[in-house]
Amino acid sequence: QVQLVESGGGSVQAGGSLRLSCVASGYTSGNKCIGWFRQAPGKEREGVAAIYTEGGSTYYADSAKGRFTISQDNTKTTVYLQMNSLKPEDTAMYYCAADRALPMHWYTTNEYDYWGQGTQVTVSS
Repeated sequence: QVQLVESGGGSVQAGGSLRLSCVASGYTSGNKCIGWFRQAPGKEREGVAAIYTEGGSTYYADSAKGRFTISQDNTKTTVYLQMNSLKPEDTAMYYCAADRALPMHWYTTNEYDYWGQGTQVTVSS
């Protein structure tokens, strides 16, 4: 079992920055990929970024490229999402998720085995 806890959300003005953290506990050594997803009210959950824990390859949605950076710490139990130049359309609940295998498509929610409870990000104009 793996537990994931997100933190770092909050309310910021457009153009501001936030850093989200996802702390994994339990049998973390089996995690092959950690992804960040978001879900706005009335919309489907969408992939934002992902990182392969071995090798550190990173992947981003077009909406995140150039503004967001995903990274992990040396223990590979904490994954960060640095979000810069935030826009009102970034407002959503942000979730991290762990995949026990390398996903075929990192942005697909049903590829992931474990999910956190989410952290709210609100960006005002």
